[in-house]
Amino acid sequence: MAMQSTDLGNKERGKIWHRKPSPASHGGIIVNIVHSTSDYHPKVLRFLNVAFDGSGDSFLAGDHQGNIYAFDLHGNRFALVQRTAQACTALAFNLRRKSEFLVALADYSIKCFDTVTKELVSWMRGHESSVCSISVHASGRYAITTSSDTAQLWDLDTFQRKRKLNIRKSVGIQKVFFLPFSNTILSCFKDNSIFAWECDTLFCKYQLPAPPEGSSILYKVFAVTRDGRTLAAGGKSNHLHLWCLETAELFRIIQMPPKVRAVRHLEFLPDSFDAGSNQVLGVLSQDGIMRFVNIQTCKLLFEIGSVEEGISSSVISPHGRYIASIMENGSLNIYSVQALTQEINKPPPPLVKVVEDLPNNTLGSRALKMKMGSGRVQRPARPKDSKIQTRILKQDLMGNLENKENELSEGLNKKRLQILLKGYGEYPTKYRMFIWRSLLQLPENHTAFSSLVDKGTHVAYLNLQKKYPIKSRKLLRVLQRTLSALAHWSAIFGDTPYLPLLAFPFVKLFQNNQLICFEVVATLIINWCQHWFEYFPNPPINILSMIENVLAFHDKELLQHFMDRNVTSQLYAWPLLETVFSEVLTREEWLRLFDNVFSNHPSFLLMTVVAYNTCSRAPLLNSTLKDDFEYFFHHRNNLDINVVIREVYHLMETTPADIHPSSMLDAFVALTKGQYPIFNQYPKFIVDYQTQERERIRNDELDFLRERQTVENLQAEVDEQRAEDEAWYQKQELLRRAEETRREMLLQEEEKMAQQRHRLAAVKRELKMKEIRLQDAARRRFLKLQQDQREMELRRLEDEIERKVQMRDQEIAATARDLEMRQLELESEKRLYEK
Repeated sequence: MAMQSTDLGNKERGKIWHRKPSPASHGGIIVNIVHSTSDYHPKVLRFLNVAFDGSGDSFLAGDHQGNIYAFDLHGNRFALVQRTAQACTALAFNLRRKSEFLVALADYSIKCFDTVTKELVSWMRGHESSVCSISVHASGRYAITTSSDTAQLWDLDTFQRKRKLNIRKSVGIQKVFFLPFSNTILSCFKDNSIFAWECDTLFCKYQLPAPPEGSSILYKVFAVTRDGRTLAAGGKSNHLHLWCLETAELFRIIQMPPKVRAVRHLEFLPDSFDAGSNQVLGVLSQDGIMRFVNIQTCKLLFEIGSVEEGISSSVISPHGRYIASIMENGSLNIYSVQALTQEINKPPPPLVKVVEDLPNNTLGSRALKMKMGSGRVQRPARPKDSKIQTRILKQDLMGNLENKENELSEGLNKKRLQILLKGYGEYPTKYRMFIWRSLLQLPENHTAFSSLVDKGTHVAYLNLQKKYPIKSRKLLRVLQRTLSALAHWSAIFGDTPYLPLLAFPFVKLFQNNQLICFEVVATLIINWCQHWFEYFPNPPINILSMIENVLAFHDKELLQHFMDRNVTSQLYAWPLLETVFSEVLTREEWLRLFDNVFSNHPSFLLMTVVAYNTCSRAPLLNSTLKDDFEYFFHHRNNLDINVVIREVYHLMETTPADIHPSSMLDAFVALTKGQYPIFNQYPKFIVDYQTQERERIRNDELDFLRERQTVENLQAEVDEQRAEDEAWYQKQELLRRAEETRREMLLQEEEKMAQQRHRLAAVKRELKMKEIRLQDAARRRFLKLQQDQREMELRRLEDEIERKVQMRDQEIAATARDLEMRQLELESEKRLYEK
């Protein structure tokens, strides 16, 4: 049954696995988690960081596009909890509030999010470079964020910065973290100094002393047991240092197998029954394999990862039941520790350790140096090639043990491999690199290669990217380093124009192991490039003549066609040799071809050139233009590589001895151990002359550059003076124009003012006329008013006169009536008297 793999895709939630995991039958792997997009061009989003919560059953994982997922291993669920839109550089999930987590982002900030509400809780700024680690106090209240230049202590209740650790740029911080279940802060610097501080007062509790001379390594990674008593430190070496933090002493040095050249990560495996004094240490090395070692017995218990499927980083859950590993391909593997350790309790094979005092016995009898024992790899169904070969034991204290050879390489036989190769046509992909290394008998001279690399980039390859613009910066860097090492090894390789073409396919294949890459190319040059440099700087005419002789024997018609079209061996053979067929073959075809090349005599490569031509005779015979031939030998063609390889074997068997290249080429010779052999198979006087000429040209160029710089400086000064003068004249011209403009504006203003005066006088006249007319109208209105008043007065007087006349008439009438009445009264009285 295949291992379970879950692709998160565009899903925001779902199940982690869909059938019951069986880690015991899959190398301890519970599930492999991949995040790929379903865009027009699908691609895998690489996971960058993983962090477990305090329970150990849940963890967060962030990819390089800022998607952060929460995985619940107990409930078999995952959910997308945040999209930060930028890569996360560190994660922490063990805060006081269980649903909150810290994430360090590529913009150097730290954010706190809630996994339930998915809301931003806080945003913390202050770092000026990428945050590489976040360490949380056991209480969950404090956190330390570390970058290369500073470490900062934060209060997670208020999200305020409490302290900031500043250091000189020349030192640099390696890591700053809390000791488990303690108030102690451990700060590790790049100069190997390690200090312990009190969290509250920042009082320095102690400093670890320097390791003894002869055993010092530059620390890069650190791990501490759960009880905070033991510190493990490692770096670019296969030695691990174990420190007792209570006594501040180095008490043990563990030597890992030779395959371990650098330690990338260390982490202790927690155990519920060891009271925090963890005994098992996980060691992730440069080959992508994480080996778990018992630090007391120095026995290798189990391993995860392999050379083909390497691990980039790993995190172990707090209870020690799960291991979450980010693979080099960007996916995420979840391992069951129970499945990995199911055979640990079986009786182990005899364990042999070498116990030595440290130099000068500075730490007393407690400081032990142990080599990894040859204990079995405790994993079922592991392939042979990934089994850790740790048989590196020298004689023990009694001197009765001998160093054994590598078990896997001991079982290889070149004849049997050739039979296997002829049967299948190629070596198994999984074992190909190992078989190549065995066939080429690579010595793996680490010290010699390091000395070559330490010389830096060779002057001939300083501007390599201009001539070969490779998209991958890593690939360009490895190619530049490999070519520089070759040029430092032998001077001719600094002048060989086709060396990048020759080395590039091997650099691309071995880019993760530069030592192997260098030694493969060097072995290829010594054996399969014999006599190539005797006519330097011209192509190897002697080698091309061998090829032409073999082609003349096996296909005269094709050779005659070449000659008729003026096509020489420098056109139909040299392009194939200088690129080792990488331009005309696909990756799989090229690997299949070199399975056969490395398994046979060095003449096999020359025969391959002849076979490639004879198997392509039909299109070549139809070609007439020289450009067509050039195109053919620089591009991929419709040709079956299996037919070519069969033809090569046929040519190897049927070519007469007098023209067979094997009679003129030496048999395979491996690189020597310890130091690389001297390579001087080239016309030294030409190379020396070219070197001298190049040095002369370089000096002339430097003189020219200096003179040009002087001239440029003078020209710059002249230009600057001219610019200043031009600016002054321009300024004067601008001032003159401004003055003229102001004069014109002044005249215009005066003209406008005169016009306004004329208009104002006209308005005044108009107003005066209006005033006169108004006064005249008012006077006439006043006179009319007076006339009307007079008329009214007259009418009133007339009315008064008329009223007086009426009153007089009325009074006269009344008086007449009174007189009449009086007369009547008198008459009445008269009559009365008369009576």
